[in-house]
Amino acid sequence: MIITWIILGVIVALAVYAIAAYNGFVRLTQRTKEAWADIDVQLKRRYDLIPNLVETVKGYASHERETFDAVVQARAAATQVHVDPANITPEQITAMAGAEQALGGALGKLLAVAEAYPDLKANQNFAQLQTELSDTENKIQAARRFYNTNVRDLVTKLQQFPSNIIGNMFGFKEMEYFEIEEGSQEREPVAVSF
Repeated sequence: MIITWIILGVIVALAVYAIAAYNGFVRLTQRTKEAWADIDVQLKRRYDLIPNLVETVKGYASHERETFDAVVQARAAATQVHVDPANITPEQITAMAGAEQALGGALGKLLAVAEAYPDLKANQNFAQLQTELSDTENKIQAARRFYNTNVRDLVTKLQQFPSNIIGNMFGFKEMEYFEIEEGSQEREPVAVSF
């Protein structure tokens, strides 16, 4: 009789653990998808700010056509990259990171051009757009960190024993980190010549 109660207790404990582990995986998966959506929202905000910034700078530096075209092309390429939060793949993450890196480089050149025009730097509209863009960049970085934190937690739980048994049994998959390409931190400073 006592052995039956012990076996029943072990079965109940395992069932409770399995339910808790499963729900933990669901929670982490949803948090990671939510974190990606936060990145997407901030990127869209950035994409909306860029045309206004370009137009403002154009008024002062009309002969910098190449720089403006590079920013517009990089923005267009970045907006074409689609990441499905329900099925994030390594290829989607790589494509997004590459497009964002190209856009960041083009924006850096645009802001370097703006530095050469004191009247532009004093322009209130430009200053406000630059502040909003800087704020958005900070929010994008925070959203990326939040996403990567949730990916780390999910990956850790999928690799730890015994939760990995539950994760594999129910088909939960590791997600990819949003990482900057190798060497992008060592970019050359933008040179502006007239």
